[in-house]
Amino acid sequence: MRIAAAGDLHYDARSRGKLRSHFQKLEGEADLLLLAGDLTDTGTSEETAVLIEDLKGLRIPIVAVLGNHDYHCNQVKEVRRMLGEGGVTVLEGDSTVVHCRELSIGIAGTKGFAGGFEGACGTVFGEPEMKAFIAHTERVSHQLKETLFSLETDLKIALLHYAPIRETLAGERAEVFPFLGSYLLGKAIDEAGADLVVHGHAHHGRERGMTRGGIPVRNAAIPMLKKANLFYSLSPRAKKTHS
Repeated sequence: MRIAAAGDLHYDARSRGKLRSHFQKLEGEADLLLLAGDLTDTGTSEETAVLIEDLKGLRIPIVAVLGNHDYHCNQVKEVRRMLGEGGVTVLEGDSTVVHCRELSIGIAGTKGFAGGFEGACGTVFGEPEMKAFIAHTERVSHQLKETLFSLETDLKIALLHYAPIRETLAGERAEVFPFLGSYLLGKAIDEAGADLVVHGHAHHGRERGMTRGGIPVRNAAIPMLKKANLFYSLSPRAKKTHS
């Protein structure tokens, strides 16, 4: 099956039509569209409405996670409701199954969170604020692992906003790595297994990477790609991805 993926769309009130032509082409080019967070610029209902208008009429499954920008204005419930009514399945610590080309594709989704990577990561130690910060990452990572484990499908995809490996952050300033993702997400994915990982968030990173366990990771952030979306082909026989 053929999968299209895009992250960091950053729709605002002036974005009407920004990606509409790209979305409309996907029906003949992809079986599934994955959106890897930061769908809006500040997480308002007005920005969400503009995005939904551009997605209108696209007749392939659309599965998304939210990003940090989508949380900014504390309208997450409304944003999720609007996206759902607009035909977008929004995941946060749960999963959905898409059936296509005689295959079942399980997608486990979470925004994820920050904390850093091996050798330069935070721990649950010290001030309550620091403990809460890392404990949140531990919870969402554990939830992602359990969700992936629960999927009994031909293919499994982990859809995130924050990065699960440092490799796809190459090009970002090293000082901000702890705020772009966490190795705990990658560890959870390796323990549960997946065929593909898609994330966003890293505007200056790079597209390709791999978990320590050899699972392909793709950074689908539009500002980094300088194009509207990536395409992947997945096969349950080869267990490989190609773009």
